[in-house]
Amino acid sequence: MRPHIEPFCDRDVDFKKMGLRGFGMGMRYKMLSFDPETGGCSMTVQFDGGYKQVPGFSWSELEMIVVEGELQVGDRTVRKGHYFFIPAGYAMPAISTSQGAIVLMMYNTGEPSLIESTTHHPQAQVAYYHDVDAMMDIPWDPGGVTRPTVATGCLIKLLNFNLESQAITFLYCMTPGFYQDNISYHDCAEESYHLWGTSWMMQFGDIPSGGYFWRPAYINHGAFASEFGCIALGRTDSKLYNHFHYNPWSTPVENADRSMARLAVRDPLLYNWTVDFDHNHPHSLKDFEKTMPRRGPDWEGEEPHKSDGHHHDHWHRDHHHHVHAHGDEYNELLEAVHTHHHHDHDHDHDHDH
Repeated sequence: MRPHIEPFCDRDVDFKKMGLRGFGMGMRYKMLSFDPETGGCSMTVQFDGGYKQVPGFSWSELEMIVVEGELQVGDRTVRKGHYFFIPAGYAMPAISTSQGAIVLMMYNTGEPSLIESTTHHPQAQVAYYHDVDAMMDIPWDPGGVTRPTVATGCLIKLLNFNLESQAITFLYCMTPGFYQDNISYHDCAEESYHLWGTSWMMQFGDIPSGGYFWRPAYINHGAFASEFGCIALGRTDSKLYNHFHYNPWSTPVENADRSMARLAVRDPLLYNWTVDFDHNHPHSLKDFEKTMPRRGPDWEGEEPHKSDGHHHDHWHRDHHHHVHAHGDEYNELLEAVHTHHHHDHDHDHDHDH
C-alpha cells in the first residue's frame, strides 16, 4: 500500500540516473510514490536528447502523459499533453527523442519493466490500449464525472475508465477564481500531478506546477481554491464518490464509518454481507477472472511463472512477499521513497533486503 504523500513538489528534488534492465541509457527519474508490496510507482521521468528505447512491453499496466518536449513513438511524433494507457503485456513500438522530453509515468500494478518484443503477450488486453492528445482533442466537460460533484469552475477531461474497478484517469482544471468551501473524502485512493498552475488546499497549502499527491481513502481535503487557474492529471484506484462535509477534524476511521453507514442505507443487503464473517472471501480476482500475470518469464523460453500463494519464481529469483530481490537498480527506486520525500507523515515501510 502506498503511503500518504502530500504535499510534495518534484521541482524541489533532482533527477536521478535510472539504469533498469531493458531501458535505454539517458533515462532519469524523480520518485513520486511507491508501493512496497507490488512495486507499483509513479515517477517524473526525463529522457535525455538522443534517448532510444527498444520495442517491448511491461508486466505492469502503464499510464503516461508527456509533460514537456516531444517523443517519437513508432512513426508518430507526440508532444506535450499526449496521454497513453498501455495495458500490461501490450508491446509498444520503439520510442526515442531527439531534443529530450519529460514524461509522467505511472506503473499501476507492478514495478517498472521492459521486455523487448514486437508482439503483445498472449494475455494482454490489447483492446484497452488507447492514446490521445489530451490537450487538443478532448473538450472540457463542465459537469464532472460523479455525483455529488464539485463546485462550478472545475472542469474535467476523462482519459480512462476501468470497467471492472471503475477507476478513472482524467485531466482537471480549476478556472481562475475557483473556490469550494467544503471538506471532502473518498472511498478510493487518489493521485494528482499539477501540469501547470497553482491550486490551494486548506490542509496542505499551495500546490504549484510539479505538485503531486498520493492520498489514501478517507483522508480529509479541502476547502479548495485557485487564484489564477491550474491544469492537473488525476487518477483514482476505484470508483470515485465525493463525501462532502464541514468537519476538518474528523479522522479517517470516522470518515470510513460514515461511508459504511451510508452503504447500510443505500444497499442494506450488501452492507450485511460485508460485515458477515461467516462467508468466504475470494483469495484474489484470479479465483474468478483470468488476468494478465503481474510478472512472467523472460521472453526467451524460461519456465513459466509459478506461485503457491506465498512464494514466487521471478526469473528464478525466489523471494517472500515484502522482501525484494530485484537488483541494485530497482532497490535504488525503492530507496528513493526515503531520500526524496520530506513529509510530516510517517514512512514506516519494512524493506528487509
